[in-house]
Amino acid sequence: MGKILGIDLGTTNSAMAVIEGGEPKIIENEEGVRTTPSVIALSKSNERLVGLLAKRQAVTNPENTLFGIKRLIGHKFDDEGVQRDKKTVAFAIEKTDDGGVKVKMAGKLYWPEEISAMVLQKLKHDAEVKLGEKITEAVITVPAYFNDSQRKATKDAGKIAGFDVKRIINEPTAAALAYGFNKKKDEKIAVYDFGGGTFDVSILEVGDDVIEVKSTDGDVHMGGEDIDQKIISWIVAEFKKESGIDVSKDVLALQRLKEASEKAKHELSTTNETEINIPFITSDAAGPKHLLLKLGRAKLEELAGEYIDRSIAITKKAIKASPFSISDIDEVILVGGQTRMPAIVEAVKKLFGKEPNRTINPDEVVAAGAAIQAGILQGDVKDVLLLDVIPLSLGIETFGGVATKLIERNTTIPVSKSQVFSTAADNQTSVEIHVVQGERSMAADNKTLGRFILDGVPPAMRGTPQIEVHFDIDANGILNVKAKDKTTGKEQSIKIEARSGLSDVEVEKMKQDAEIHAEEDKKKKELIDVRNTGEQSVYTAEKALRDAGDKVPAKIISEVNEKIADVKKANEGSDVVVMKKAAEALFSEMQKIGEALSKAAQSTEGKTADAAGSSQGGVRDAEYEEEKKDDKKDEDKA
Repeated sequence: MGKILGIDLGTTNSAMAVIEGGEPKIIENEEGVRTTPSVIALSKSNERLVGLLAKRQAVTNPENTLFGIKRLIGHKFDDEGVQRDKKTVAFAIEKTDDGGVKVKMAGKLYWPEEISAMVLQKLKHDAEVKLGEKITEAVITVPAYFNDSQRKATKDAGKIAGFDVKRIINEPTAAALAYGFNKKKDEKIAVYDFGGGTFDVSILEVGDDVIEVKSTDGDVHMGGEDIDQKIISWIVAEFKKESGIDVSKDVLALQRLKEASEKAKHELSTTNETEINIPFITSDAAGPKHLLLKLGRAKLEELAGEYIDRSIAITKKAIKASPFSISDIDEVILVGGQTRMPAIVEAVKKLFGKEPNRTINPDEVVAAGAAIQAGILQGDVKDVLLLDVIPLSLGIETFGGVATKLIERNTTIPVSKSQVFSTAADNQTSVEIHVVQGERSMAADNKTLGRFILDGVPPAMRGTPQIEVHFDIDANGILNVKAKDKTTGKEQSIKIEARSGLSDVEVEKMKQDAEIHAEEDKKKKELIDVRNTGEQSVYTAEKALRDAGDKVPAKIISEVNEKIADVKKANEGSDVVVMKKAAEALFSEMQKIGEALSKAAQSTEGKTADAAGSSQGGVRDAEYEEEKKDDKKDEDKA
């Protein structure tokens, strides 16, 4: 049996590792380096370049050099983050017919999955050369805050590269695996992962052979590249002040600025000031222009401040969502090259009141953890149980546009959950299942993962059919949804396509909106609930009148119809108090129908009847009425 390769597929750099002798070992690429730039290019001689070779020629070939593709994978073109990146890269990002994203290289369009697959193919090839054996299986890491679409797209990239992807694992969890490997000490740890394109934080409990994620949070569109862009913007502004020339539209100049910004940022991790020197950056009528600026650490920290502050705010939320307090955290693990920045180290130290653990290589620890996960799957690593969680809640839209959650965020995976719903209308023969992801109360405010129709439902009174909706999240964090008519046994399922997933910005926006608009959501949901109650009372009253026929006096019929009209009128507005009063008045009036039927029965039969009209209430007015819940959690000895 061949080795399973552990891969950290990064935004800026990627790394790989395997288990050898029971320990994770980082594998060098063909160039003899332990990390590989996640860069692809097509040279002027039409040669495909991957990794370091692609990065080296970027200055002279910016429009055909692709980088940061991880920020595009699993996205739609109109996503805010894609539009933002489109303005800052030299290569073309284009919209597909189905609203997806493709990138252009040498006149040809590629899916982001294809480009990521090229990086993975190089890692696969180099690993095979170094190990002297064929590699066909892999464990690939993703940011903890990657959504369903992004996870599937990453898995697709692995398949394109020729891998059987055995597991998708969250990056902070992989780092925790590497940190906790062969440690018997019980600890509560925080993994602070500030990478090139994404930020994640996870709170975990590491015990004797068990690693359990308690909470996770993040932003999949915030990383070191955003700090680089801040430096570039500052340089452009400073150069314009000095020379009067704007180089922001010059793709060759911008590529040189990108490299200079990265270099300056790295140097400022160990020195207080650095020089940015770019000769012949541009030219005008007077001749060539040279750029020479000094950038100090204090200025860099000012430019990066908003991202550092945001990372700390996200970390606080992750701790709040866990069962621990800040003082409970025993160790803080720093992951990602950006955590070498002194200001980040200091911010983390200030938050937790202790020095972060810097004994592990932040560029390699995730790949090492992926290799350990591979070893667990292969049987080379024994008795390690890994329990991860989902980052966002999952549910379906129910009557009135309400988002009904089936699985809450930070639920341990793998997990399955079933819930039985019903129909909203009499003789309804089909039901639309609208699957959403997010924390808002209303489905429209969350992200649509997909829709599908279950048809062939036998005609019946509303509330009678039993439609079982089943959510299943596997150990990769990937969702499958099924709906089944329990009467006929007919079943339908959904395949959520990779490019229909959440955007990075939308994921964070969902959470922020949920916090900002919590009260607004509460009022909106209350309005819908009250309106539903009113419509329910109208339905019940009208049915009771039809069933009663001429057994109810005309006066009572008139009074009930008057109250029905009041409810309908109130429901056209948005005054909850008026709507509640109208519904209550109608329910009160409906009691007279039962009393009238009882009197009619006594007079005709001479005995007390069973209050024929008293049990007419019955069916709630909800497109999906909950009947039953099943909740099954599996533990994955991953």
